[in-house]
Amino acid sequence: MFIQTLPHEDDARMKFLPGRQVLTSGSVVFEDETDARARSPLAARLFDIPGVKSVELGEDYVTIVKKSDEEQKTLWIQLKPMILAAIMDHYMSGMPVLNGEEKAASASYSEEEQKIVDAIVDLVETRVKPQLRDDGGDVAFKSYDPEDGVVVLEMDSSGLSTPAFGTQIKIENTVRHFVPEIQRVRFERMVDEEAVNTSDRPGLQTDEAEQIRVLLETRINPAIAAHGGYITLIDIQDQTAYVEMAGGCQGCGMADATLKQGVEVEIKSAVPMIERVLDVTDHAGGTNPYYVGY
Repeated sequence: MFIQTLPHEDDARMKFLPGRQVLTSGSVVFEDETDARARSPLAARLFDIPGVKSVELGEDYVTIVKKSDEEQKTLWIQLKPMILAAIMDHYMSGMPVLNGEEKAASASYSEEEQKIVDAIVDLVETRVKPQLRDDGGDVAFKSYDPEDGVVVLEMDSSGLSTPAFGTQIKIENTVRHFVPEIQRVRFERMVDEEAVNTSDRPGLQTDEAEQIRVLLETRINPAIAAHGGYITLIDIQDQTAYVEMAGGCQGCGMADATLKQGVEVEIKSAVPMIERVLDVTDHAGGTNPYYVGY
């Protein structure tokens, strides 16, 4: 599924063209989140994204208006990946755009596609889920898009002893290895995961922390995932962001260069209040561990 984006002369507004019908006719604007959640599963997904102020649905487009800097300073470079993911996930779910409409036809599978779905479900239930539960998490199959080879899994990472992104890398590599038709695995939250054990770290509950987490999830971690690495935000104090490097980054001789020449530059550009980024990783205890699947 290829979604085009069209900037607007008003920088707070952007149009997304999913290449599929959104509404059969006309348009509807949702400026109230409660109303959106009651009337539209698609709008509800979009309002889940921090920084979204209003949603307009048309016959072939979705227009998003982001909150002002005074309300919540959010850049399009942070919002766009989450909006694209929300639109794609909606169409893969088979849910209607507006309540009362029939579900999308993409929710049904052909005989060959069903075989792929069955293989994914069996793999998740028999191989991935048992090990994930042993570590305090859970996972379940949600949907499969045969057009793009994307599978969506619901995941509860609230009790994991290791960073969720690293676990997701393992799961994706496992699924793609055993089911070659899969090109990508997308994860949704199985439960509403509130911040865990952050009462002594109020910096993690700030807007700046959320912006950094979005940046790590959408830009930085995908870039270093090829080397089996991932980076987690540990805390923000004053104007300093503290991060931990794990997976292939832990114990790697290039870790400092990755941090200073890449990660720190990205974070300071996206979140100007951050003056420096410090690594709290125990690199001496690392063995530069690359991916080992489930």
